This record gives sequence, C-alpha cells and structure tokens, in this order.
Amino acid sequence: MAHFAKPENALKRADELINVGQKQDALQALHDLITSKRYRAWQKPLEKIMFKYLDLCVDLKRGRFAKDGLIQYRIVCQQVNVSSLEEVIKHFLHLSTEKAEQARSQADALEEALDVDDLEADRKPEDLQLSIVSGEKGKDRSDRELVTPWFKFLWETYRTVLEILRNNSKLEALYAMTAHKAFQFCKQYKRTTEFRRLCEIIRNHLANLNKYRDQRDRPDLSAPESLQLYLDTRFDQLKVATELGLWQEAFRSVEDIYGLMCMVKKTPKSSLLMVYYSKLTEIFWISSSHLYHAYAWLKLFSLQKNFNKNLSQKDLQLIASSVVLAALSVPPFDRAQSASHMELENEKERNLRMANLIGFNLEPKFEGRDMLSRSALLSELVSRGVLSCASQEVKDLFHVLEHEFHPLDLGSKIQPLLEKISKSGGKLSSAPSLPEVQLSQYVPSLEKLATLRLLQQVSKIYQTIRIESLSQLVPFFEFSAVEKISVDAVKNNFVAMKVDHMKGVVIFGNLGIESDGLKDHLAVFAESLNKVRAMLYPVPSKASKIGGIVPNLAETVEKEHKRLLARKSIIEKRKEDQERQQLEMEREEEQKRLKLQKLTEEAEQKRLAAELLERRKQRILREIEEKELEEAQALLEDTEKRMKKGKKKTLLDGEKVTKQTVMERALTEQLKERQEMEKKLQKLAKTMDYLERAKREEAAPLIEAAYQRRLVEEREFYEREQQREVELSRERHESDLKEKNRLSRMLEFKETFQGEVISRRQAEFDKIRTEREERISQMIRARKQERDIKRKQLYYLTIEEERIRKLQEEEEARKREEAEKRKKQEAEHKAKLDEIAEKQRQRERELEEKEKKRREELLKGTDAPPARPAEPTAAPAAAAAQPAAAPAQGSGKYVPKFKRQTAEVSAPTQTPPAADSDRWGNRGPPPADDHWGSNRGGPSQKPDRWVPGSRGSDRPSGGDAWRSGEERRSPFGSSRPRPAQR
Repeated sequence: MAHFAKPENALKRADELINVGQKQDALQALHDLITSKRYRAWQKPLEKIMFKYLDLCVDLKRGRFAKDGLIQYRIVCQQVNVSSLEEVIKHFLHLSTEKAEQARSQADALEEALDVDDLEADRKPEDLQLSIVSGEKGKDRSDRELVTPWFKFLWETYRTVLEILRNNSKLEALYAMTAHKAFQFCKQYKRTTEFRRLCEIIRNHLANLNKYRDQRDRPDLSAPESLQLYLDTRFDQLKVATELGLWQEAFRSVEDIYGLMCMVKKTPKSSLLMVYYSKLTEIFWISSSHLYHAYAWLKLFSLQKNFNKNLSQKDLQLIASSVVLAALSVPPFDRAQSASHMELENEKERNLRMANLIGFNLEPKFEGRDMLSRSALLSELVSRGVLSCASQEVKDLFHVLEHEFHPLDLGSKIQPLLEKISKSGGKLSSAPSLPEVQLSQYVPSLEKLATLRLLQQVSKIYQTIRIESLSQLVPFFEFSAVEKISVDAVKNNFVAMKVDHMKGVVIFGNLGIESDGLKDHLAVFAESLNKVRAMLYPVPSKASKIGGIVPNLAETVEKEHKRLLARKSIIEKRKEDQERQQLEMEREEEQKRLKLQKLTEEAEQKRLAAELLERRKQRILREIEEKELEEAQALLEDTEKRMKKGKKKTLLDGEKVTKQTVMERALTEQLKERQEMEKKLQKLAKTMDYLERAKREEAAPLIEAAYQRRLVEEREFYEREQQREVELSRERHESDLKEKNRLSRMLEFKETFQGEVISRRQAEFDKIRTEREERISQMIRARKQERDIKRKQLYYLTIEEERIRKLQEEEEARKREEAEKRKKQEAEHKAKLDEIAEKQRQRERELEEKEKKRREELLKGTDAPPARPAEPTAAPAAAAAQPAAAPAQGSGKYVPKFKRQTAEVSAPTQTPPAADSDRWGNRGPPPADDHWGSNRGGPSQKPDRWVPGSRGSDRPSGGDAWRSGEERRSPFGSSRPRPAQR
C-alpha cells in the first residue's frame, strides 16, 4: 500500500498507470487512498479523485470497489459538503447508464450487421457448431455476451446508491430520483425479478427507518416535502407494477401507500388519490374481487366529481356507468354462508383489511361482510345519485335486473342493452389519471347475473320446466354453462333446483339433497327407536307408579348425563391422542425423509464441487502451460530479431523449448550486447571530449570581441533615453502650471458652496438629534409609568394571594378539628357498642351453660325403670290436645295455668295420632327439644317437652324461663337493645 503526502500525488500516479495500460493498479492505488484514515477531512481534490475512481470502477465493472469508495466518501463529506457526494453519485449513475446504453446499441448494430441474405457465407465452422449445440440465435448470444454484464452492473449500481442514501435526510430527492430511474429500468427492459427485489429493498428501508428512530440524519416523514417524495416513489412503484402485470406486487405497493398514509396521518393530494383508486380498480378486477372493485370505483367517482373541475358531462356519465355496472357485476349471493368458523374469521379479517384500503373505516365488532355488501352498495349508489348520472342503457339494465319481474322475456330485454353497453367506453379526455374505461369487460358478469335472476324468477312461477324451454329463455349461454351457474347458485342457497337429465326437466323447489340427509341419519334412527320403544312399553298411567319413578328420575338423568359426558371426553381424548401420535409419526417420517434428502443433496453438492474444482485446476494448469508456451515463443522471436545475422543460433530439432531456457538464452544475449554497447559508448565519449575542447579553444577570442561591441552599443542607447526623459519632464511641468492658473479663478466660488453645504447639513443634523433626544425621553417616561403600574399590580396580587392562602389554611384547620372530633365520637360510640355486645355474649354463654346442665340432668333421669305401658300414648296426646296450645308451645310463648289444666284433662279423651303425624303432621318446624322427649325414653317415660311456666322441680321458674326465652330470642326479636342513634 503506497502512502502519498498529498491526494494530488495519488491522482497523478493513477494517471501515469492508466497511460501505460495498468488500470487495475491505478484503481487499487486510489482505493487505498480513499479508504485510508489519513484523509478523513473533506478536500476539493478528493472530489476529483472520486470522479477518476468511479470512472475506473465502471470501466473495469468493479461494483464492490465502487460501493466501498462511496461509503467512505459519504463518511468524509456527510457533515461538511453533502452536495459533493450528490455530484459524485450522479456522475456514477450517468456513467453506468451510458455504458449500458452503449452496450445495447452495439448489440443492436451487431444484429443489423448480421441481417444479410446468406447467413452461412461468412460463418466459421466453430460458429456453426456453437449455434447448433446451444440452439440460440445470434441476438440472444450477443445480448448475453455484451448487454447482460452491463445490465448487471447497472442494477448493482442502483442497489448501491439506494443503500448509501437510505438514511440521509439531506439527499432525499436524489434517493427518489434513483428509485425512479431503477423503476424505469425495470419497466423498459421487462425486468420483473429485479423489480420485485427493488420493491422489497425500498420496503425494508422504510421499515428500518421506523424501527431505528434515534439515528442522527434520519429523514423526517412528518415534513411535507419528505412525505411527498416517499409518496411519489410509492406511486411510481404502483404504476410500474401494473404496467408489468405484477398484480401481487401492485397490491403490496397499495398496502405500502396505505401504511405510509396511516403512519403520518395525512391525506395525500387528490390527484394521487385518483391514481391510487384507479390502480385499485385494476387490481381488484384482476383478482376477481368484484365487490371491492365496485367500492373502489365509487370512491374514484366521488373524487372525480368533487375535485376535478374540468370533468365533462360525458366523462362523468361514463364513470358513473362504470360504477353501476361494477356494482351489478357483484354476485347476488354470499359465498361464505357454508364456510367454517375459521374461514369466516379469515373472511372477516380480509374484509376489514380491504375496507381500510378502500377508505371505508369498519369497526372490528361489526361483521365486515354485512358492512361491505352488494345490497348496501346498490342503496348507496341510489342515495348518492350515481345512478342518475349513468347512461340510459345502464339505468334500464339496473331496473330490469333489480326491480322488475320478467321471467319469460328477461333475456330478450337484456340482450340489446348488453350489446349497446359493450360498444361504449374509451379514453377520458378530462381525467388523464384514469385508465381507459371499457364497459365491455362487465358483459360476462352481467350475463351470469341475468341468468341467475332468470332462474330465481322462473323458480317462483314454475315447479317443473323442460330443459329446452329453459335454454330458449337464456340466449347468452349453452345449457352446460347454465348448469354450472346453477350449481354455484344452489351451493350458496340462492335458488333451489334439480336437473333431471333422464326426464329432460328442471325441478324447482325446496328439495333435500342426499348429503343433507346423511348428516343427521343417526339422530333420525334414534328418534324412530324411541317411538318403537314407546309403542312396546307404554308409560303407566297410575299415579302411584309415577310417584315411585319421579323421585329417582332426576338423579338417573343426571347420572346418565354425566356418564355420557365422561364417555364423550374419553372418546375425544383418545381421538386427540391418536391424531397426535399420527402427527408425530408423520413428522418423524418427514424429518427422516428431509434429513436423508439433505444428506443426499450435500453429498451430491460435494461431489459436484469436487469435480468442478478438479476441472478448474486442470483448466488453470492448461492455461498456464499454454501461456508459458506463448511467452516462450514470443521471447524466442524477439531474441532472434535482436541477434545479428552472423551470430544467429538455430535450435536443434529435438531440443525442447521452454520459457526458462528461452529466458536464459535471452539474458545471455542481452548481457553480451550490453557489454559491446558500453565499449562503443566509451570510445564515442572520448572522441566527443576531444572535439569539444577544440571548438572551445577556437571560439574564445570571438566571444571576447562580441562582448566589447555590445558594451559600446548599450552605453549609447542609455544616453539617448536619458536625454529624451529630461525633455518630456520639462514639457509636463509647463502644462501643469498653465492648468493651475486656469483653475485658480474658481477657488472662491468653491469655498462658498462648500460652506453652504456644510451649514445646511449641520442644521439638519441638530434638528434630527433634538427630535431623537425628545423621543427617547418620552419613551423613558412611558416605560417608567408602566413599571410603576406593574409594580402596584404585583403588590396587590401578592397581598390578595396571601389573604386567600390564610383563609384556606383556617378552613383546613377547622375541617381537621371537626374530623378529629367526629372520629373521637365514633370511637366512643363503637366502644359503647362493643361493651353492650360483650354483655350480651356473656348472658348467652350463661344461658348455654344452664341449658347444658339441664340437659345433663335430663339424660341422667332417663336411666330410671319404665312405669306403665299406657302413659306414652297419653303424653303425646297432651302435647297436641288443643290447637291453640301447640302453636304456643312451638313458638315459645307463655301459656296460662288454667289452659294447661284444661289441656291435661281433655288429653286422655282424644284419639292419639300416629307417630309420623305427631312428628311431621304439623306444617311448622319440629320442636327444638323433641329429640329429648319420648322417642329417647322407654314407652313408660313421660314426655320431656318443657312448657314455659311449668312447675317441675328440674325446670327453672316461670320468671327465669321467660327471661331465658326472651334472652334467647333477643338476637332476632325486639328485645335486643338498639344502638344509640348517631
């Protein structure tokens, strides 16, 4: 690597290498200079070096060197002189384009030169063999040899420039211009693959621009100029994609434009929107999305009508007709009715996405296909007045297809209208952004729609019709085409019909298809079996049996339901396990197959690579040998030319000529020649020395005489010039004196005028200075007054704020005191309530202890021997003697003594009820102490049901029993003390 003190030295060195034909060395020298860290500051010579460097890169087709150099030069001049980088890149693009065009013109000229009568006359045998083996024409071969390398280099140039300028806010215009040139290159030469790559590159640049927002020189998309440049680039991309027929890439370009508009949240110009929607109409028509195609036409119609002031009535009518025909071309049925849930979700997402692209904002919670539908579109056309702007043929067609009912002559009415519509269309004169409108493209879709409408109307008046009659009603298609259309209509539940080719008829009506009957055949079979079982084993009508079955029916149904659910879950689990195992086996087999295939491919690639390497080595060795042989032959011929005739040395016939032997022989001859030449030069030098000495000895006296003559001539010339200068000075002095005397008369007038001018200017200056001082003093007084007013206002505001702050502090202190006081009262109230509750709980615990002691005494009393067998039947009767006493006892109320005595006297006379009715006959709840009564004791034991106020020795007194009853009832009754009101 060579080091240069100045960049200019590297440029000179490169020129010298170019002059001797060593362009590669010159390129390497400039590359070393540009990539060196010593020259990181921008200088004017670096721009010239870059121009020369890029010239060499283009001549040698070194795209990688050009990219490295441009990257280094961008680092150098990014912050100093960006315009220099712009000029260098423009020069690079110009050179690459010019070389590609030259190669193209050379290929065309070569093809014209080959256009002769006898193509085989000037051909060589090698060319004939090559043309026969390769099977390609001369133009294809010339393109591959001349044009393709330069086209590759030009494509690499575009990619390099876009990569360098992708994040440079100062060169956005150059980035857009380069992208436009790349698009035109792909369009001119039909480079579809390169166009896809170019679109992906630009898309990645924008994605990285949004991903890395902290870059220093990042373009700002919120700026109007930057946004316009990016939008223009995307619209160029969209236009070229549609012209090349790359509809998938065109749709992606539309998504890029929509994403850019959403990113900056700004609406582009109306002219760009017109281009946007016109391209959308083409894309949706190619993709057979007729509904979105119609909506795009509707948006385009609205834009043209609102923003195109030069739109003529004829063009407006043609656009409106296109909108109406596009809406009519939409199929009248929904294809997603029989779709699965996953397909419906995908369709919903797709509709939402397309609606956003078209400009209709849909909410995700609504169904997209309900918002964007054919019926909604037709009603919108009528409400917006689009139908009124259409031609008369289109209006008649719309009314016949959508509103009128003509099942027998629908085809005959529509056919002349379609013929007129197919002849309409053309280029719009007042809307150049729109494509050529051809209404004939909607005719096939309209014919299908007319066929569907005819089938629908015929199905309403006929149940059966012959195939020949139906074919006569449809003049557009053969019956085979009508049958295909009807299959699609039946599949989407638009019309119910069936074709019977054996009878030659078409049957209309709600006919069941065999596949529909097979869906629920198991359910039908189960219903039939249930009916048979009901006939064989009828349901008994007795109430007793129903009463025995009904209590267990719910439990049986629940168990059966749980068993079926468990069985279903087990079956589903087994299915999932089986499917998982099947998927695992398939995945393993696929992995094994892919692994084996990969190993086979790797082995094949290694074998091919080894063979290729071996062939390459052999070819290189063969080329080296041939080259050495050629060099040896050239050296041999050169040596023979240099040898003298008398000293020529012929090679023996059997001697092997190699490069080494020839070089050794040439070196020996050159050494001998050099020695002879040195001897001749020594002899010649000696002769020249003698000759020169003799000449100088003869010339010495002649030179001295010439010198003396020159001295005399120069002295005479000097004296003449001196005399002439003195005379000229005397004449100039005299003329100056005369001029002074002439001008001395005006000296007085000059001084007078000067004094007047000076006095006038002094007066004006004094006046202006006085006015300025007065104005300054007024300004000072005004500013002083303003300062006083502001100072007073500030003082007043300060006092007012201090007063308000004190009031707020007093109010806050008062509120704090009230809150503390309220908290203190609440705490005291809560303490009182807690004390009352604690006393209540203490009384309840005492009552529970007393009740526990009483029950223990009763349990001890049950161990006594039984008295009589007749008492147990009388005791329960006493408990249920009087209807009024039983509720009183059950409710725990007080019963007077005379009522208890009456109950005891009348109890033996009543019929004792059964045990079950004694316990459960009453609708009220069972007594709380019943499990301590006669059921626990023997048949001779008295009932232990305690009546309040009774005088048993083992019972509490009446007052205590009443109090205990009140205390027991106090948590739910009115005897509980109420808390104090707040």
